[in-house]
Amino acid sequence: MPQTVVAGWLGITQAQLSRVENGPPLVHLDRLAHWAQLFRIPASCLWFALPGQPQRPVEKAENVRASTDPPGAGPDEGRRALLAGIAAVAAGAGLLGGSELVQPRRIGTADIARLNAVLELYRSVDRETGGGLLYREVARFAESVYRMLDWSHPAGLTPPLIAAVATARQLAGWTALDAGRHDDAQRHFVAGERAALAAENVPLVAMIRYAQAKQLQHLRHNRDALATLQLTYAQLGSHTTPATKALLWGAQAASIAALGDDQAAVGTLGKASDQFERINRDREPAWMGFYDRGELFAQYGRVYRDMARRDRRHASEAVRWGRDSTAAIGAANVRSTVLNEVGLCSALFLADEPEQALAVGARVLKQAQAMSSRRVIDRVINLRRDLVRHREFPEVAAFERVLTAQAAISA
Repeated sequence: MPQTVVAGWLGITQAQLSRVENGPPLVHLDRLAHWAQLFRIPASCLWFALPGQPQRPVEKAENVRASTDPPGAGPDEGRRALLAGIAAVAAGAGLLGGSELVQPRRIGTADIARLNAVLELYRSVDRETGGGLLYREVARFAESVYRMLDWSHPAGLTPPLIAAVATARQLAGWTALDAGRHDDAQRHFVAGERAALAAENVPLVAMIRYAQAKQLQHLRHNRDALATLQLTYAQLGSHTTPATKALLWGAQAASIAALGDDQAAVGTLGKASDQFERINRDREPAWMGFYDRGELFAQYGRVYRDMARRDRRHASEAVRWGRDSTAAIGAANVRSTVLNEVGLCSALFLADEPEQALAVGARVLKQAQAMSSRRVIDRVINLRRDLVRHREFPEVAAFERVLTAQAAISA
């Protein structure tokens, strides 16, 4: 965030904030306590007590959460505190109100930059933890930002403002999809698509339609997903970037494979790879940074798993792509890593490697419990369809019972 904005929250000048950031640590407890309350820093992260709270030894602070939280509450409590912090940043920048609507004002280029910076914060949390806890906050932010279209601003800022609004709606739809809120996801996707079209932002239009297709694929409506992707490419293909083309071709391949046309699916994967090799990151939108080689390999894994379900001779290829995709996914994209491990577990069952599959499956179950993603849970439960051939093994039967219990809880 710009120093002028943060300095305004703290009640000091920009020059004073610069000295705070670059100078020796402050030791004035009254000032530190005020700032800690302003930024909603959890007491367990502080070495001093806030006003109205009892003193406690510093060495005990790290153990407070473990000793007082109910089982399983720790990670979610920390995530909620993080989301509250992001909301505070958005509110401090004049982008999000509390119980009252944000008062209209004239928008400048700095506001657009702050809006996109907050979206990137939410996007990073989504990749790490999933959309379950995130959706309500992002939806509230997206709807608040939507109202900014009526605020006064220079004509030259109209396209980037509309694009930022579309991006907020796309992210709200994506987190809703990840949380299993499919009606809400579609509502946000439609609003985002309209805004992206109005901004004439072709890559963003393609990204939103890709997200819609991913939702259809998750719901196993692969014909509708394929039609959506093909129409998008026909309408926008010549104007999109190589990364966007690769994204669309890879998603098409997944639906084609699910529909049973193996030869066409492999050919479409080749088109995705050709476009991927043409990517110049300097010419791609920043939000396309998530699409790396690991994401491309994940589409290969998905295609070959569907092929292996019809012909076991493809199972070894499915395993190879599953391992390659997991290794290539960026470290910050925790959810994609978990989803790829789920795919690898399926591939190992299909390749008649139940012991290795169970080892990956145990890891996946533990990882899934630490995330707030209904999409991940659904994929984990779907592992049951690929372990059928190995039910006679007691360990596999026990694993299936765990998955069935998870399905009952999630129903």
